[in-house]
Amino acid sequence: MKKTLVILASALTMSAAFAQTAAPAGASGPAMTAAAPAAGKANHEQRVEDRIKYLHTQLKITSAQETQWNAFADVMRNNGETMGKLFEQRRANANVSALDDMKQYAEITQAHADGTKKLVDAFEPLYNSFSPEQKKLADQTFRRQPPEGRPHRSHPRKPAAPASDAAAKQ
Repeated sequence: MKKTLVILASALTMSAAFAQTAAPAGASGPAMTAAAPAAGKANHEQRVEDRIKYLHTQLKITSAQETQWNAFADVMRNNGETMGKLFEQRRANANVSALDDMKQYAEITQAHADGTKKLVDAFEPLYNSFSPEQKKLADQTFRRQPPEGRPHRSHPRKPAAPASDAAAKQ
């Protein structure tokens, strides 16, 4: 149950952060024009393309690796498109019940998991083709902060209280 709540909270945070970054500056609520969703979509697509370009440069992809790289980049684009559509559907349905809202989050979370699996499947042959230097770069690149300087979506956890402390408080 606790794990489910953590996942749900993460999904809520993801959608709120996406909504904030997808909306053009100064646009809010009903005042948003019909062009705002198109601008949000273009911004989202540009962020995906920027990430692909950044990784291509950072990982020093060689011409011999381009075929595997293109397969990986296409999965990134497809995942971005899928998630963008799901978040756009979510924003378009402002008057949904709590149950329908949770179902939307479940759909988004499942799509994210499915997309991640596809990304791993596309990345594995590319990673296996890397030189030792490229593997080291990839290991470092995927462990550190995103290039925009925004932190990853993980939040530090409080350390669990020792069992003796927990028993004493009861």
